[in-house]
Amino acid sequence: MKIAIAQLNYHIGNFEANTQKIISTAKSSHQNGAELTVFAELAVSGYPPRDFLEFDDFIQKCEVQINLIAEACFDIPLILGSPVRNTTKKGKPLFNAAVFLYQGQKEYFRKGLLPDYDVFDEYRYFEPADSFQCLKFNDHKIAVTVCEDLWNVEDHPLYVKQPMEDLILEKPDLIINIAASPFDYAQAEKRETVLRKNVDKYKLPLVYVNHVGAQTELLFDGGSMVMDENGMLISRLKFFDEEVQIVDVGIQFAGNQLSVSLLPEKIERIHDALVMGVRNYFQKLGFQKAVLGLSGGIDSAVTMVLAARALGSENVHAVLMPSQFSSNHSVQDALDLAKNLGSTFQIIPIKEIYESFEHALHEAFVGKAFDVTEENIQARIRGALLMALSNKFGMILLNTSNKSETAVGYGTLYGDMNGGLSVLGDVYKTEVFELARFINRKAEIIPENTIIKPPSAELRPEQKDSDSLPDYSVLDKILFAYIEQRLKPEAIAKQGIDSKIVAHVLRLVNLNEYKRHQSPPILRVSAKAFGIGRRMPIVAKYLS
Repeated sequence: MKIAIAQLNYHIGNFEANTQKIISTAKSSHQNGAELTVFAELAVSGYPPRDFLEFDDFIQKCEVQINLIAEACFDIPLILGSPVRNTTKKGKPLFNAAVFLYQGQKEYFRKGLLPDYDVFDEYRYFEPADSFQCLKFNDHKIAVTVCEDLWNVEDHPLYVKQPMEDLILEKPDLIINIAASPFDYAQAEKRETVLRKNVDKYKLPLVYVNHVGAQTELLFDGGSMVMDENGMLISRLKFFDEEVQIVDVGIQFAGNQLSVSLLPEKIERIHDALVMGVRNYFQKLGFQKAVLGLSGGIDSAVTMVLAARALGSENVHAVLMPSQFSSNHSVQDALDLAKNLGSTFQIIPIKEIYESFEHALHEAFVGKAFDVTEENIQARIRGALLMALSNKFGMILLNTSNKSETAVGYGTLYGDMNGGLSVLGDVYKTEVFELARFINRKAEIIPENTIIKPPSAELRPEQKDSDSLPDYSVLDKILFAYIEQRLKPEAIAKQGIDSKIVAHVLRLVNLNEYKRHQSPPILRVSAKAFGIGRRMPIVAKYLS
């Protein structure tokens, strides 16, 4: 049976666009010989729709679109994902389902395992299915499953139910899994391992269809794939791009004749994911142009290159805002980068603006020495200028803070923490350096001096990040152990790090939760990003 794998980029709540994309893909696949076209989880609504699912009108629109698709593709068999109503009147009002459409027939295959960890909150909205059945189509029995339904094969399963244990009793010929599996830089390997465990256990070929594209902070990398009954990877679709591929799936495959996209290295995955994330954020919001503060430092430099690659250099405007503490080489590095990219830029010195603040606050600050207050005033002046340009010219301000700074509160609220989107907020400082080297692998785009000079906020004379923070190689090791691995302080110290430094860093992480609650959405590239996947109380005493 020839199956079309439709790996598409959907737009949450944009029913007309999603429906037209599904219809046109189904028709072209059918014309190219596909007997069945398969779309991803919640393709009709986009994923994750979150509290839109609580609006009856939103669900009605999903139902209308399914009917439109069924009518337009009457003679074209297809499977797609959608929220559907729970008509039993027991439990949650909705199911997350795969819907089979063909010649007026509608058959629903409801999701049984509903994740509610990290970025997922499906149990908030959906009722888990308690029974499962195969799709009978063209003399085939197909075990239709939805994403998490295949993920309960780990050594320590999260769920007591395993949908495939019911489905295998019907002796299916094939497993189809429609998914919405978000990207992190290690997720592709995890996915392949989980899918292969299912194939090894049930001895069935498997077709897996994933989303691609960005939905605010959640990035979907695609990588849809097909395995034969022996676990051999027959096909893997592109990463970070739409693709439709027709696979001839039978009891036996015709042979390994299809393309298998190679897994990029970690830093390339992060680069491609962030470029896609910026591009889709702007496209789906209807914006074209970005603005950012370009300091001559590595974070703003990497952010600007990623934005230029996502939006086009002509759509990224850099603003240099030197103060009396800015070094000449930082200004020159920023100018060189803007010129290398061919982006527009302007210089707005802030020395006089800062002095006006000093004058206004002079009486209130009598007898008080220069400290972080004056440093923050500079950051807030820059933030106000950038927001003014954003408002006046309809540009989205890109935040340039990295994960290391965000973790320990090394940023100023209403200053350098401003922005509509945080591009590097899930990228540790050491990874930012890796990204810079990756960007420069063929030619020097980011000035070499930007990469090799000691990091500094340049808010006071001769300032360096190392004045108040451990070396980033040490800091990032502590942060990764605490944030991603959730290790206790003693376990982190056993990695060869001074326990006092560990205690200091963890205290900073927990004390600065209030800042992160006020930061822009962060593009997620790790398994534990700040934002919706890490929910911590603000007023708490743990390790503080």
